[in-house]
Amino acid sequence: MKPDNNFAVCLCGKVEMKIKWKNSKYTVCHCNSCQKWSGGPLLMASCGTEIVFEGREFIREYRSSPWATRAFCTECGTHLFSRFIANDSYNIPVGLLPDGMAMEMDVQYFIDQKPKHYSFANQTKTMTKAQVLEFFS
Repeated sequence: MKPDNNFAVCLCGKVEMKIKWKNSKYTVCHCNSCQKWSGGPLLMASCGTEIVFEGREFIREYRSSPWATRAFCTECGTHLFSRFIANDSYNIPVGLLPDGMAMEMDVQYFIDQKPKHYSFANQTKTMTKAQVLEFFS
């Protein structure tokens, strides 16, 4: 695949993703699972269902909740995506996106689980755990 704004790759380069972007916004999740998975808040960009993978043999996916799976590269451990089971849509970590891609923080999920030791300057929509669970059920 040729690198461009529709392209993301893991740290070792074994997994490449060709993406058709739905918008230039990303979300932040403060839930306990995302904090454990990423070591802090997880910044994710939605890429819908139109994603093509190269290096699928290096992708390991596991079910992390009743509604989603998470995946990583088995070679380098890079967190690759979360996938909503109901509609098979993907979100990928913002850190995998090409440099210079203009993105805007849109929503913060599980705001009631956000640790007090950090905050973002951006004014965004926020959703509590109860609101998120209701929204995705």
